Amino acid sequence: MNSEQKTTHPWSGDLAASRDLKRNEKAGFALILGWHEKWRVSQGLPSGREAAATFWKVKVRAKEREPWQLEQWAEAFRWFLKWLHHAKSDGRETRSLEERVRDAVDRAGARRGLALRTRQTYASWAGRFARWAGDETSTMEAGKARDWLAWLVSDQKVSFATQKQALNALAFFFRDVCGKAEVDLQVTMRRTPKRMPVVLSLAEVAAVLAKLPSKCRLAAELQYGAGLRLSELLNLRIKDVDVERRQVTVRGGKGDRDRVTVLPLAVAGQLGGWKEQLRRLHEADRAAGVPGVALPGALERKLPRAGERWEWAWLFPGDHLSVDPETGIRRRHHLHEETYSRALREAAATAGIGKRVKSHDLRHSFATHLLESGTDIRTLQELLGHADVKTTQIYTHVARNLSACGVASPLDRIGAVQRCGG
Repeated sequence: MNSEQKTTHPWSGDLAASRDLKRNEKAGFALILGWHEKWRVSQGLPSGREAAATFWKVKVRAKEREPWQLEQWAEAFRWFLKWLHHAKSDGRETRSLEERVRDAVDRAGARRGLALRTRQTYASWAGRFARWAGDETSTMEAGKARDWLAWLVSDQKVSFATQKQALNALAFFFRDVCGKAEVDLQVTMRRTPKRMPVVLSLAEVAAVLAKLPSKCRLAAELQYGAGLRLSELLNLRIKDVDVERRQVTVRGGKGDRDRVTVLPLAVAGQLGGWKEQLRRLHEADRAAGVPGVALPGALERKLPRAGERWEWAWLFPGDHLSVDPETGIRRRHHLHEETYSRALREAAATAGIGKRVKSHDLRHSFATHLLESGTDIRTLQELLGHADVKTTQIYTHVARNLSACGVASPLDRIGAVQRCGG
């Protein structure tokens, strides 16, 4: 098999067998409902009227549509909601195989105490495998899993890190969900060449920062100025930033390691006014009885009211309350990573930067610019939180005064000789 199979949704058979619809109507219904199902599962929403209404608002109405499309798609959702009502009344399963596998992996991960992001990653890979396998029996077969992993390596040509991630996800699925202690999933993994990181010049960084909205700009200045990963940036709390010592403490970074990095003077000077705004937001939430922010690890259980305290507040909070996926509590979360990443992409495009700019490129630029200014590799390793200095050494290949990129071309010497009359 050389491609991922289509998901067969529980409603697909009933739609195909419907005598009230024409063939072109069935095709149109399947198109919009399949799109809706994929979006709903990615958002972790239960199937129902509320999810359908949200999808209609944020996806269907997000751009101008032809009247006939809207009419047909509205009919599709009316058909689907009626089907959903009857299916639930009959006690039938309304989730697709992919969704059931994802839910099972997420629950097993929660029992094992895995971090939310790890559970989401494992669930996503296991769900993709289930969609590829096509049915419950095949999804339980280790041989099918090996075939799929081999397909990822040979046909999809995913990176070595991605290959390992998919392997670990399926190993967890078979061991902790299927209860199989001995499963051989080993395939020949292929290492992919290391790619050079995208590095922005100082002028390009300044141009991107200038085009960002105020909240995202301060966050981007801190990410670039302190060399933070995106998750490290968004998970910062008031207590993690020491203006007097000009330090940022990263807690539970990659590999669950803590570290200290530099707080830029330019950001330190803005934090006074920024914290005043955050204090007003914090007090408004307390006055409104909003539950405190989520706490890491077991602190939520040990210190149940600590999330209401000022020092635990997010440094970059979201504008709106949202439902905590871990607890189901409606509270204030930190700035959403997609909101921040999208703002960066739009700012780079507006600034006319001819590079594909992502949030992690600010971290790459931090490391490269420090090397170019004379920072030693070991110090940089500590600031970036790399476990192995070999990871840090990749920046020596893009820093202008440390690599072949900084060597002057002999063609330029000809011009210099001619100017000197030699």
